[in-house]
Amino acid sequence: MKLLVSSAVLLVALAGCASTPTVHTDYDPGAQFANFRTYTWLKKPEGRSPLVEQRVVAAIDAKLAAQGWTQTSETTADVGLAAHVATQQQQSVDTFYSGPAWGGYGWGRWGGPVGMGSATTTVRNYEVGTLVLDMFDLKTKQAIWRGTASGTVPDSPEQTNTKALAGIDKMFADFPPGSAPAK
Repeated sequence: MKLLVSSAVLLVALAGCASTPTVHTDYDPGAQFANFRTYTWLKKPEGRSPLVEQRVVAAIDAKLAAQGWTQTSETTADVGLAAHVATQQQQSVDTFYSGPAWGGYGWGRWGGPVGMGSATTTVRNYEVGTLVLDMFDLKTKQAIWRGTASGTVPDSPEQTNTKALAGIDKMFADFPPGSAPAK
């Protein structure tokens, strides 16, 4: 059973100044989600904050409970969950130009003077986090669903929690697959 835990869950990753995580889901169209009622955690997420980890697990448990799923032991569960968190440092580089805003068209005397400007480059370091949640049918040992959420990791714990929970909300918006009308 432990071999099923070979995938990862993205925690919080927001691109640039986006306010909500980027979320993607995928599933096995042959999986009969209506037949699944119980689940177990094969691998809970591990990241930089145990408090955020606990909140992520509790939020996923609540989403599954809202669908009528019950957490149980690995020997009796229909579905196994494996969650992973990964983070990486990234940079953005912005260059701003300043200087005279005059002159510069035509040839010779029709052009006008062209002045010297200056450039200022700013480098911003930030952390991108990713949460990946995989679901496996424990009877067939096949993957049936994957959700990922990624975005920039805020500095404050409150914002980190808010964005992590927003990612989970988005991840489970159309769960189980086929439960929401096509957009």
